[in-house]
Amino acid sequence: MQESERPDPEGFEPEATRRDSGVAESSRANRGWWDRNADEYQVEHGTFLGDDRFVWGPEGLDEVEAELLGPPEDLKGQEVLEIGAGAAQCARWLAAQGARPVALDLSHRQLQHALRIGGSFPLVCADAGALPFADGSFDLACSAYGALPFVADPRLVLREVRRVLRPGGRFVFSVTHPIRWAFPDEPGPEGLSVSASYFDRTPYVEQDERGRAVYVEHHRTLGDRVRDIVAAGFRLVDLVEPEWPAWNSSEWGGWSPLRGGLIPGTAVFVCERD
Repeated sequence: MQESERPDPEGFEPEATRRDSGVAESSRANRGWWDRNADEYQVEHGTFLGDDRFVWGPEGLDEVEAELLGPPEDLKGQEVLEIGAGAAQCARWLAAQGARPVALDLSHRQLQHALRIGGSFPLVCADAGALPFADGSFDLACSAYGALPFVADPRLVLREVRRVLRPGGRFVFSVTHPIRWAFPDEPGPEGLSVSASYFDRTPYVEQDERGRAVYVEHHRTLGDRVRDIVAAGFRLVDLVEPEWPAWNSSEWGGWSPLRGGLIPGTAVFVCERD
């Protein structure tokens, strides 16, 4: 979730810019960023996320009500891969429904938080673009703001997810709604005026004093996302744009009740493998 010009624990102030960033650089930068910032992230957002709650984004859309993976009673016995699991809150909720989840994340430190909270399911530290599983290993896959916003080649990830899913399997993933890239990443009124081209796919990069990327986020338009999904061999069965609920008074980076009541902040793609 993009938070521009954030201070870094190592003491320097990263420079925020827009420039190209390839697969290897993006992976290296984001692994390092999440390892360094996992503690702060869990402190800041852990209460909202809970230890065993499955929310799709800052709006608070909960899988209990959304049932995007299917009715909770149908999850029992299902083998589920969570990609970009962080502290594995979603996987923990899935396990409570009787599913058999595996929680995967690029960041070793994020998975240490998963160990701290606990759970009886496997934790795997790996890149989503090279999943360490055999073909057809899972019935379902999910990713709540994990991996897809941070990779230079989303089709590589989508093809890998399709490979490890069994025929008829479902993959549901959420990302920052593409329209947000046209607006400043601010929760207040300053975040309501268009400041950039929606069609500019140049990645958002934070780099150190030597020009090395320390954080990278990639923009895809809504049409790009649909084409990526289809090109990877999935069928798109739903696109959910959660509205901001009246009960949610919290701010999360550029997400807020003010902006959430006017423009979408999250897009959730529901895909199936034929």
